[in-house]
Amino acid sequence: MGTKLTSREKDYSKWYNEIVVHADLAENSAVRGCMVIKPYGYAIWEKMQAELDKMFKATGHENAYFPLFVPKSLFEAEEKNAEGFAKECAVVTHYRLKNDEDKPGKLKVDPNAKLEEELVVRPTSEAVIWNTYKSWIQSYRDLPILINQWANVVRWEMRTRLFLRTAEFLWQEGHTAHATEAEALEETKLMNQVYADFVQNYMAIPVIQGTKTASERFAGAQETYCIEALMQDGKALQAGTSHFLGQNFAKAFDVKYATAEGGLEYVWATSWGVSTRLIGALIMTHSDDNGLVLPPNLAPIQVVFVPIYKGAEQQAEIAACVEQMKAQLEEKGIRVKFDNRDKFKPGFKFNEYELKGVPLRVAIGPKDLEKGTVEVARRDTLTKTVVAQDALVEFITDQLETIQGDLFQKALAFRKNHITEVDDFESFKSVIEGKGGFVSAHWDGTAETEEAIKNETKATIRCIPLEAKKEAGHCVYSGKPSTQRVLFAKAY
Repeated sequence: MGTKLTSREKDYSKWYNEIVVHADLAENSAVRGCMVIKPYGYAIWEKMQAELDKMFKATGHENAYFPLFVPKSLFEAEEKNAEGFAKECAVVTHYRLKNDEDKPGKLKVDPNAKLEEELVVRPTSEAVIWNTYKSWIQSYRDLPILINQWANVVRWEMRTRLFLRTAEFLWQEGHTAHATEAEALEETKLMNQVYADFVQNYMAIPVIQGTKTASERFAGAQETYCIEALMQDGKALQAGTSHFLGQNFAKAFDVKYATAEGGLEYVWATSWGVSTRLIGALIMTHSDDNGLVLPPNLAPIQVVFVPIYKGAEQQAEIAACVEQMKAQLEEKGIRVKFDNRDKFKPGFKFNEYELKGVPLRVAIGPKDLEKGTVEVARRDTLTKTVVAQDALVEFITDQLETIQGDLFQKALAFRKNHITEVDDFESFKSVIEGKGGFVSAHWDGTAETEEAIKNETKATIRCIPLEAKKEAGHCVYSGKPSTQRVLFAKAY
């Protein structure tokens, strides 16, 4: 009997959690708000990491690693950044435990082992990195510095959900230093484009590129560029951000460089990052009531062979045939698994790989051996095709490319159908509460109006689209003049 998931239409949140658990991606840990990423879930993250790492290095970046702990005085140096993350910080105050004399077998904090200075467990690494850059940068010859870090961070969230929001999560964070404002701005935009390319080409998720409003910017940034995606329940998800930090951190840490003309100038900075919440985006964009649906470009297993047999003799004959086809596919760089476990029936395996979102399943039994055929099932459409064994490599290669494209087009069609232009607040509220998705509306540019709309509808300005055409209009809430539309939505 297969695993029965809660319907998306009935309870989207429960459906999501069940997929994460039943598809063997992750589970809650003994630490409140933290997760254990299981091997299959981590394999997806490794694939994301590998592809992003190639893209970072292709644009001139190098990987480095910085400490998990940030001295409180360094963390406080850039005030806006410190204020923005203060409520989410975990802080280390002591460095030792000792036996509790009153409770044998138990430990307690040793009061004599208090740290001279408290250490913040990094929620982001700008402070410790810019303190380091101070010793790395003296001259214009030292610039630019293009560094990326693969790391974990801690943000003490009160309400958590696996992958989407956890107290500790995995991510990458780029931190770059530049001689000029123009160069730093170019870097900020470049990395936002890298994120957009990755999410669209590998994750098959269409995104809208834009900038954040002042209230939604990264703490300490002068400008935040972002990519926004739309999930199947009509909520938006911020899939990546790239921040132009100006000279804020250089001034906070006194990072200057000697110019070619002999002057002394503050350095210009950027930072940018994506995290394991991308796995949550992957689940919520493509999956269905049968389980996970993975785009082939990121699937740890792209093709799985499931043999159908009676007895050891048939099993051996089929296995010999499968191994040949498997080798041919692997020569083409296709990721293949042959599930020859004899403790589970084919029906169990079919359900398992459907639940795990493997793009293509190939079934082969005794009659297929006689006819020289196999049966190929697509996970995304659940359709089956009988294919000649000698044509399988070409068929599989073509199908993987087709599935990747079809998943993107399906998600794009959904998004197009869920961007609604409105010109009055009653229509705005109706769409937000009913149809959902992005609402394209005029905004007067004030934080007061932005906050009022958020309080009344729980919708936020997801971005000011980069490609939005300029048009005169009136704010959907205040009626004041506006020069362009922005995108509102409820969001994760």
